[in-house]
Amino acid sequence: MPSAISPSLLVAVAAVLPFLGSLVAIGLPGSARNAAAAVAGGVMLVSLACIASLYPQIGEAGPITWTLDWLPTLGVRFILRLDGLSWLFAMLVLGIGALVVLYARYYMAAADPVPRLFCYFLAFVGAMLGIVLSGNLIQLVVFWELTSVVSFLLIGYWSDNASARDGARMALTITAAGGLCLLVGMVLIGQIVGSYDLETVLASGDTIRTSPLYLPALILVLAGALTKSAQFPFHIWLPRAMAAPTPISAYLHSATMVKAGIFLMIRFWPVLAGTESWYWIVGTAGMATMLVGAWSAIFQHDLKGLLAYSTISHLGLITLLLGLDSPLAVVAAIFHVVNHATFKASLFMAAGIIDHETGTRDMRRLSGLWRAMPYTATLAMVAAAAMAGVPLLNGFLSKEMFLSEAVDNAGDHPLHLALPVLATLASAFTMLYSLRFIRQTFFGPAPHDLPHEPHEPVRWMRIPIEALVLTCIAIGLVPNLTIGPALEGAVRAVLGDRTPDYDLAIWHGFNAPLAMSVVALVGGVVLYFVFGKRINTNPRGGPWLMDRLDGGWLFERAMTGLVRGARWLEARLGTERLQPQLRILFLAALTASLAAGTARGLDLTAPGRMTEFDPAFALMWLVGAACAIGAAERAKYHRLSAAIFVGGAGLVSSLTFLWLSAPDLAVTQILVEIVTTVMLLLGLRWLPKRDQAIAVPASEEARGRRRRLVDLCIAGLVGFGLAGLAYAVMTRPAVDGISRWFVEEAYPQAGGRNVVNVLLVDFRAFDTLGEICVLGVVGLTVFALLRRFRPAPDSLERPAQQVRHDAYDDAREGREPGHTTADALLVPRVVITWLFPFIVLLALHLFLRGHDLPGGGFAAGIAMTVAFMLQYMANGAQWVEERLRIQPISWIGAGLLVAVLAGAGSWLFGRPYLTAFFAYWEPPVLGKVPVASALLFDLGIMVLVVGASALMLVALAHQSLRRTRAAEAEAEARDAAERAAEKEPA
Repeated sequence: MPSAISPSLLVAVAAVLPFLGSLVAIGLPGSARNAAAAVAGGVMLVSLACIASLYPQIGEAGPITWTLDWLPTLGVRFILRLDGLSWLFAMLVLGIGALVVLYARYYMAAADPVPRLFCYFLAFVGAMLGIVLSGNLIQLVVFWELTSVVSFLLIGYWSDNASARDGARMALTITAAGGLCLLVGMVLIGQIVGSYDLETVLASGDTIRTSPLYLPALILVLAGALTKSAQFPFHIWLPRAMAAPTPISAYLHSATMVKAGIFLMIRFWPVLAGTESWYWIVGTAGMATMLVGAWSAIFQHDLKGLLAYSTISHLGLITLLLGLDSPLAVVAAIFHVVNHATFKASLFMAAGIIDHETGTRDMRRLSGLWRAMPYTATLAMVAAAAMAGVPLLNGFLSKEMFLSEAVDNAGDHPLHLALPVLATLASAFTMLYSLRFIRQTFFGPAPHDLPHEPHEPVRWMRIPIEALVLTCIAIGLVPNLTIGPALEGAVRAVLGDRTPDYDLAIWHGFNAPLAMSVVALVGGVVLYFVFGKRINTNPRGGPWLMDRLDGGWLFERAMTGLVRGARWLEARLGTERLQPQLRILFLAALTASLAAGTARGLDLTAPGRMTEFDPAFALMWLVGAACAIGAAERAKYHRLSAAIFVGGAGLVSSLTFLWLSAPDLAVTQILVEIVTTVMLLLGLRWLPKRDQAIAVPASEEARGRRRRLVDLCIAGLVGFGLAGLAYAVMTRPAVDGISRWFVEEAYPQAGGRNVVNVLLVDFRAFDTLGEICVLGVVGLTVFALLRRFRPAPDSLERPAQQVRHDAYDDAREGREPGHTTADALLVPRVVITWLFPFIVLLALHLFLRGHDLPGGGFAAGIAMTVAFMLQYMANGAQWVEERLRIQPISWIGAGLLVAVLAGAGSWLFGRPYLTAFFAYWEPPVLGKVPVASALLFDLGIMVLVVGASALMLVALAHQSLRRTRAAEAEAEARDAAERAAEKEPA
């Protein structure tokens, strides 16, 4: 890498590049497997080179950081932080990821949509790098949850496979729930420390441990870590995740997904460890997981199942080391993270080759593969020996460090007393299932009745395994030259001045850890030869306890309980009618407001400053009240008149805003009233007709009256409550709040004199961005619902004669069937067509003046929607779409993209996201013209509003057209039946 590039920029490039590569990969056609693999491989290698080139600098002057201000006034910054620990984990993520890309290129079938796989894969790489490089607690949680979401897509990649769908659902449910706990825990830590910057948090260990919030924060953070790293009893998701393609299993369960929880515990070890709570929670979870995983792995017949449970066992070993509260145990934990990643990734890939070339992973059907696959067998046996802790391999060194810590930490605690024995027992189990994997797969008689004839894979498919196995051997033989420097940097990044003296030599003499290791190796061999045949012939894959420890049983029991609980709540609180829900909502809001007012001593009866009585204003409000009462009364009999009354009440609200000197709100309100009223009228025609001839029992009628009386009382309480609140606000002296600041700073800081618009597009632009996202989602949801909606037959019926008359009139006047006539609008259709450019011009006028005068992007978007709406009403859906070619979904996407890019443009100038810029432009003819970058953000708002509103309008229009055509088809069928009946002889 060129020396001119700053180290912090290299960190940013390495973190962002996987996400960009993911966008490129998803745009490739499904058959472009070579191009997708090239994109993924190139991204991994470039990011790997960026991180690797920074190794000489990570220990010189502290961590390398890249900072981007997000919400500086709240202290929220996007921080990438690279130290020795994050460098080591990033190298594992990218190094093993590059090998997985090469392996996946030859493993995946030609029929698989490989670009989609690499799209998910690169997104997961970016999320994992985000976790290890995050320098902000909330930022870390965001990437944490992103790994859960993307792993759901990866595990469920073969979506036609039921086990893949179930495994993905299980993994997402457990890890995402843990992520929510982690979020709350990080918030608590931030509140304790007073900052969410990781650098500040890591320097505040004593403050955190002595805080009364320490225990809840610890439990919540560990809930996130233990669920992600598959610790007991949350281990149940990992075996089911084996339904993913083998390259994904090799990656998620060796170097990334399950290591995220381990990384979190290592990262926060200096500030959370050192207490009895940490010791008991982490140590007990690690011990139980190590034993349960090792015991379960013994009875697995599926190669990937065996490796999955062995992964659980090794993760438990690492967690147990972190729970011992010993600096040397932390060294052993970090060392074993590296060793486990190398031998477990190679074993998963070897299992994938066996499955790929033989068509099965069942060890009961596999035997004697050494004859057909000697090279692959040799690689797999070396990796399995490393997993078992055989000397001269990397697994032996970290296992010996683990046994040494088990001996050194033996003390008065019950867990300490049992630690050496249980550690030796778990190591013996590891030797047992490793030997079973080797002997049962590669030795014995030649295999028969396999789906495929076994043979060696293509050369490139073995290269990743070769590289990983050579790494296992190199670390095992010369650890100080290979892993030693990187391990030293990672340990110092965690422990700092507490870094102990340790030795990675392969020989430490005859001591207790060596004796325990020999006992474990010999004991595992003995156990295999004594019980191996019984294990292999067990059809269930284990004893009765295995069924209870299996992922499916526990998870399904838990999910069944949740479903039953939800149904219980639904039966007591749910209803098919809207009124009971609104009652609960209104009463809860009323109770909360009264409680808050009572607690703060609010007295609505205290005298306040009264305004002069204005008869005109009072008359206007009497009209509005009459409209509201009329809407409630007429809704029982005539929906159209009720909708008109609702529009009248909305018009009075608009006039009120105008009267009280809020023209911006008045313009927006009147435009919204127009659009919503018309859409409401379009929807009313689908409701079933009220049949007044149906007799209602007296009991039902009485119950209905009581229900309406209750609704009236609740509505009255809510109305009087809001009226009292408004009265209290308007008659009390104004409190010196933030409103004056907005008025005074709108022009100096944002270059706008319309304070309302400046608030929306500058001061609180991030809120507005979220709101337009919601509006876009609402538009898409309405469109999706209406596409599936089919009006009831009763609401579609029209007399056949009326249908025939309408069709005749349409044909005579040259109109498309189903159009609303201009006579029905009381305005000639040609006038409405001519109005279109003038309304568009009005919308542009509102848009351009919005920063200084009433208007803005939202009002302009609604005005533009009115223009489209009139064309639909006058000319019909087909005419409009053929002439105007409206594509509202594209408008939604374009508007959101413009708004996001307008906010991101501030980054180019080193300013926080959505920071506006304004200046004066002096063109030759126009003179001095104010220009604000917020105009681009407002443009995105306008385009998205038009798209969302037009999308709902298009859906409504298409339903109307479908309704009319259905009625016409029915009428034609009746005519044909009548003509056929007339032709039949009597």
